[in-house]
Amino acid sequence: MIDWTDIYLWVKTLHVVAVISWMAGMLYMPRLFVYHCSAEIGSVQSETFKIMERRLYKAIMNPAMMVAWAAGLVIAWEQGFFTSGWFHAKLAAVVLMTVIHLMLGRYVRDFAADRNTRTHKFYRVINEVPTVLMIAAVIFVIVKPF
Repeated sequence: MIDWTDIYLWVKTLHVVAVISWMAGMLYMPRLFVYHCSAEIGSVQSETFKIMERRLYKAIMNPAMMVAWAAGLVIAWEQGFFTSGWFHAKLAAVVLMTVIHLMLGRYVRDFAADRNTRTHKFYRVINEVPTVLMIAAVIFVIVKPF
């Protein structure tokens, strides 16, 4: 017989690994954009950034986000977190993180088509948003302030 406790620990592990992978991409992608802004359109450097950005987004960030969401929702359902205030706050932070993720995907497409209109300063600011959201989510989960 399968014990839910064992499954829960594996799902929780999967969730943590997926979140770490997702956050690594969320923190690295805007840094790539900062440097891509200074690369001349059509240069080897620019084309290399395009490959790096596409692979990071499609091969790491997208799968990690999907696994983080799926495992997180399983945990929340099984543990009855949907009625907790701290979980609503954490969920809001994760929804905002997902919005930032989708924005980064749009920027990947803009760079791929050589139509970026933003400056390196914009991407430096965007780079801080996932950090703030991650800190908030961790506080909500660990401290459970409400």
